[in-house]
Amino acid sequence: MNLPTKFTVTRIVMTFIIIFILLFPFYTIGITMPRFSINGILIKSEYIIAGVLFILASITDSIDGKLARKNNMVTDLGKMLDAIADKILVDSVLIILAYQGFISVLVPVIIVLRDIFVDAIKMQAASKGKVVAAIKSGKIKTATLMIGTVLTFFYNLPFELIGIDVSSFMLLIGCIMSIVSGIEYFAMNKNLFLENN
Repeated sequence: MNLPTKFTVTRIVMTFIIIFILLFPFYTIGITMPRFSINGILIKSEYIIAGVLFILASITDSIDGKLARKNNMVTDLGKMLDAIADKILVDSVLIILAYQGFISVLVPVIIVLRDIFVDAIKMQAASKGKVVAAIKSGKIKTATLMIGTVLTFFYNLPFELIGIDVSSFMLLIGCIMSIVSGIEYFAMNKNLFLENN
């Protein structure tokens, strides 16, 4: 296992730690997670911890790809694990945040359905020996979702103090760009589905 793949595996491990922190009922084992208030906003420390870990996990996503390409260490295992790591990090966190009432349930529904749709296109392309390259709208989708998710973990601070819901706005843009990128992926690769098998 090369270094980029180790970073990818680290991201997967961090994702499960984030899930544990967000879902485990610490009170059942006598642990009370600290709470504090900022201008009347009740802050739960588990979300701050999960938010920091989410940022670190997201950074590894950038590092592993750059290392693999720079040092010619791209492997089939690395590509497969990277795709899995990306999906479980973002999708699981969005599902949990929706379940806990922090964001609309439509956000994970749109993102998960889009990912399934785009993955189907990529698999169809791979079966015909073609590679589907990343597109700009997909990158914008990823960036806005990451920013919106991080801000949600941090209770939309400091924007919440001035009454601007930047976290929801970024997630909305992320959902819109998810739909746009899904349509673009299909438009660019529709010939794959029209060709005779």
